[in-house]
Amino acid sequence: MTATDAADPVPHARLQLQPPPPEIDEALAARIALDGWNIAGRARALGSHQDRNFRLDRDGEPPLLLKVANPSVSAGELEAQSDAARLIADDGRLRAPRALPRPDGALVGTVVVDGVTMHARVLQFLEGETLSGSGYLSPAVVAMLGSGAATVDRLLAGLQAAGAVREHQWDLRLTPGVLAELLPYVQDVALRDRLATAAAGAWEQVEPVAGALPVQFIHGDLTDDNVVTGDPLTRVPDGVIDLGDLNRTWTIGELAITLSSLLHHDGMTLPAAMRAVTAYHALRPLSEAEATALWPLVVLRAAVLVASAHHVLTTDAENLYALENLSHERAIFDAAVSVPSPVVTALVRAAIGQDAESFTPPPGLPLFPGLEPADVGAIDLSATSAALHDGRWLSASVEDDLFTEALAPGGASRALRTDGGGSAVALARFGEARLTRSRLHDAEEPANVAQGMEVRLAAPQPLAAPWRGIVAPTATGLTLRADDVTLRIDGCRAAHASGTSVAAGDVVGHADWRAWIQVTRTGVEAPDFVPRSLAEAWRAVVADPSSLVPGHPAAPSSPDAARLLARREAVFADVQEHYFEEPPLMVRGWREHLIDADGRVYLDTLNNVTSVGHAHPRIIEAVAGQWRLINTNSRFHYPSVVEFSERLAALLPAPLDTVFLVNSGSEAVDLALRLAQAWSGRRDVVAIREAYHGWTYLTDAVSTSVADNPSAIETRPEWVHTVPAPHRGKPEADTTMLAAEAVAEVDRLAGAGTPAGAFLAEPFFGNAGGVALPDGYLDAVYRAVRRHGGLAIADEVQVGYGRLGEWFWGFEQQGVIPDVVAVAKAMGNGHPLGAVITTRAIAERYRTGGYFFSSAGGSPVSSAVGSAVLDIIRDEGLQQNARDTGAYLRSRLEVLGQRHPLIGAVHGSGFYLGPEFVRDHRTWSPATEETRAICDRLRELGVIAQPTGDHQNILKVKPPMCFTRASADAFVDALDRVLTTGW
Repeated sequence: MTATDAADPVPHARLQLQPPPPEIDEALAARIALDGWNIAGRARALGSHQDRNFRLDRDGEPPLLLKVANPSVSAGELEAQSDAARLIADDGRLRAPRALPRPDGALVGTVVVDGVTMHARVLQFLEGETLSGSGYLSPAVVAMLGSGAATVDRLLAGLQAAGAVREHQWDLRLTPGVLAELLPYVQDVALRDRLATAAAGAWEQVEPVAGALPVQFIHGDLTDDNVVTGDPLTRVPDGVIDLGDLNRTWTIGELAITLSSLLHHDGMTLPAAMRAVTAYHALRPLSEAEATALWPLVVLRAAVLVASAHHVLTTDAENLYALENLSHERAIFDAAVSVPSPVVTALVRAAIGQDAESFTPPPGLPLFPGLEPADVGAIDLSATSAALHDGRWLSASVEDDLFTEALAPGGASRALRTDGGGSAVALARFGEARLTRSRLHDAEEPANVAQGMEVRLAAPQPLAAPWRGIVAPTATGLTLRADDVTLRIDGCRAAHASGTSVAAGDVVGHADWRAWIQVTRTGVEAPDFVPRSLAEAWRAVVADPSSLVPGHPAAPSSPDAARLLARREAVFADVQEHYFEEPPLMVRGWREHLIDADGRVYLDTLNNVTSVGHAHPRIIEAVAGQWRLINTNSRFHYPSVVEFSERLAALLPAPLDTVFLVNSGSEAVDLALRLAQAWSGRRDVVAIREAYHGWTYLTDAVSTSVADNPSAIETRPEWVHTVPAPHRGKPEADTTMLAAEAVAEVDRLAGAGTPAGAFLAEPFFGNAGGVALPDGYLDAVYRAVRRHGGLAIADEVQVGYGRLGEWFWGFEQQGVIPDVVAVAKAMGNGHPLGAVITTRAIAERYRTGGYFFSSAGGSPVSSAVGSAVLDIIRDEGLQQNARDTGAYLRSRLEVLGQRHPLIGAVHGSGFYLGPEFVRDHRTWSPATEETRAICDRLRELGVIAQPTGDHQNILKVKPPMCFTRASADAFVDALDRVLTTGW
């Protein structure tokens, strides 16, 4: 028989609970270490339910751990724990605390306190932090907890320690007996009943497979409290402590215990916890019996945790460790029973690569007798529904309105019969993720996937039993139970008394105008709507009722974002990156919000391309109206290009009066540089370091942001000359000499015979997080470059067009007028549109070298879009909104920085802000990895954000300019939650 054989009998005896050990103060603990191990140190008490633990600090030496075991623990058990720790430590993948020998060579000593004999050990103290508390655990950490549990189980599978086999309350095989002893200590009757009921149901699921569960020695308490991370940045667990619950029991109990410890952490959902199951299974595959038993064992563990805490507090009222943990343990239990075990078991099976079995009801007769397929039509409530455009999905009455429209003669969706051939029926589909059930600024995944089918009727309809069964009226309708299946119909009147048996086809009730139809396994109560991440698992107990309605539309298939991403990567060049490692599948936008295929609404803090908001109706109207008339290249003569160009030129001060229209910011800056070359006859350019200007040959050559190109500085051509970036991170940094340095470089080039033909800069340093240039900087540098015959180019692609709030153009903040202005992004609200505005003389000089055209730049549609954007900025006061709401947002971020030292400074103006994250305010070391992780966590909370700057440690906060105060609050609240609970 091997160590993992499943032949061990399952104990059922009532358990003798462990008594609390006597109190040991820190002075006594220090004496125990000195007398028993000849170790002098200062003792500091650590928490424990059953033992007495102390950290021993020694001058100039690594700390140690003194563990005085519960009086019920034998020396043999402690020796086995030491052997287990040695096995783990010797393997090298995980750290574990080795036991230190006493002067006589023994690893275990005996102490007597208040007449009670106990055993003690001194162990290595693993440096690092545990994952204790309710802080956030990243996906990587969750996975490592699972793989760590599997690693420990594989290492301990061969452990032989007959003297350590015991019965104790944390052995999940003993749960019925343990709870029989513990539950009387739970004074809250309602809670006691919940614990008892949940545990009884879980045990019923475990018992049939108990004999097939492998048995071995396991750690027994491999939880967030008992793993250590030596890296406070990633928090990836690399050490295991406290083998005090080592025991021979079901191997799968290890994973159940680890999983339970995840459930109280901030943001931890059941699907998120399954990452640990996947990682465990990859190293130690679960058997069929273990997959079945796993979640019921989690429920049992949770029940024992809560009951044990009440027992400890009753018998040891001063145990602060138990008191502090009780709220966590209640949260664990609540999460463990929040969804029926069969549903979570379906999640488990999916996590280990098994196909979930969907619950299928028996074939049945039509629920609405006499209806023809042509009488039935569906309304579309999905994220891509054409009926939900223009923000209509936010209306509280939208579902009722769409049903009403569908039932009207000639209604939406498909033609519905309303003549004498039968009553029209409109339905909303089972399994559809309803956008109408999603809300703005929701940090959690919406519960919007229908677990039933909603039906609206143009006229009352009888309801027939699809199969034989027993009818029971309810407060909202009726149920029909038949063997393992229960049909629930809300919104109807039952036709029979409770307990009436009916045959298939018998009338069981009447629906007047609405009915909710749900089919479940008998004994399961299912919600009407669930999150998409749980929807497939719920199919284990909830069936699609569509077959009960003739002509029903097929249930919608869930979009597979991962499969689509694989298709993208198969045809897209790798250099065309996407945001996030697991990007949501975006299908709709509205104002400052993005919406994925499952109806999750995200706050968009990133999109300066969509300047006036996603899906703006006036832009849609402008595009459709112009395209119906004509769209062609800009060499034809048509009104819209003239009108738009006039309006654009009027936004610039004299003498900037001549417009070129192109398709993008890269093209705009490229053309601006060509204008300077033509004007000066020289190629040399002075540019500011750490800036990005585009991807064309010229714009890439002058871009020196190492975040976009790590080799940007080393590979730039010899005709590109750079000057220092106008910031040093720290808000109090001295920038007074930066202008002088830049002027000196311009003069040096002229003296060397290579005077600059152009000086190129973002007038408000956008790419580095919205940092303002020092006062007078551009005036000094513009004068210098012009003195030597060059041009001053303002790259307004990111910062212009009212985004800064106080100024429409970034150069206005500096009180200068450039010779050439390049702009794009905001101009088209996502439509490809850019422009260069300069003087007539500069434009004419370029004309001497040839001609210029852009086929789509300035096309009729592009010009119509450009004018519509300007109309919206003006009519909706978006520049003023950028000023006012942007100032409010900045003030809130600055207040946040007073509480969270990771925020070193908040740069920027209006809706171009940049909270900068630093690890140390003295050295100003960039928090690059933290910023990336913060963005990932924000996405989980429904906020789209990304880093910027050469060190990628600044959030680029540049949302659509319709951003509201409510959105500002939602963003800051989400960031506060991340900085408080972790990333």
